Amino acid sequence: MGFKDGDFILIEYTVRVKETGNIVDTTSEELAKKENIYESGRIYGPVLIVIGKGWINKVVEDALREMNVGEEKTIEVPPEKAFGQRDPSKVKTFSLREFRRRNINVKVGDVLDFGGVKGVVKSISGGRVVIDFNHPLAGKTLLYKVKVVAKLEDIKEKIKALAIRHLQIPGEELVVEYVPEEKKVVINIPTRYIAKKDIQYAKISLVTDILDMFKEDVEKVVFQEVFERKKPSEKTESEKQSSEEKEAKKASEASSEA
Repeated sequence: MGFKDGDFILIEYTVRVKETGNIVDTTSEELAKKENIYESGRIYGPVLIVIGKGWINKVVEDALREMNVGEEKTIEVPPEKAFGQRDPSKVKTFSLREFRRRNINVKVGDVLDFGGVKGVVKSISGGRVVIDFNHPLAGKTLLYKVKVVAKLEDIKEKIKALAIRHLQIPGEELVVEYVPEEKKVVINIPTRYIAKKDIQYAKISLVTDILDMFKEDVEKVVFQEVFERKKPSEKTESEKQSSEEKEAKKASEASSEA
């Protein structure tokens, strides 16, 4: 069957570096914790891809076009189609004295930001600091293990998936209503997320996508902020994140002991 531009599909994936087998990204929360790459606050599970939007590596997107729901495939992406080949000219040497003059204590492995360009400290010797501005995955071949979980057909399901992607709010906490006779979408945002960092930018980005992708069906998007009385057993967002961080730390310590 395959997929075409504009199709909404949900996929699961895990990305590894072919040369080492190291995992650099995954949609599996369990695997992320096991590999010590868990990100607190991130929504794990199947993610939305709209074919043709370039939301995933092009080699992978082209492979997805030929796949079917339920199918799983491992796709190899060479360096030139991932993060490019390593460029020796991007490895720079700086004076350690200059960092000390600015009260910057550098050590090997630090990631430093130079006007928006990030580099990794590779070595410190003889008063010199060597910093690599290549992307950490430059020169690496990536292996994407991808599974197509579902294809979304219902407009409300599509919009909700978009809302989850942009707002980074779990689906079970988002209420999305579509009123076809008014060509209106109503999105309820729970109280705990109202002050979420960059939520306003996320809302603008979401509205832009909705109005662009559903030109014939949506003319208005309304956000409703929902305030509810907190239940005794209900945890706040910060409490939930703290609990998740503790779980991740325990998993990391258990892995180290093993």
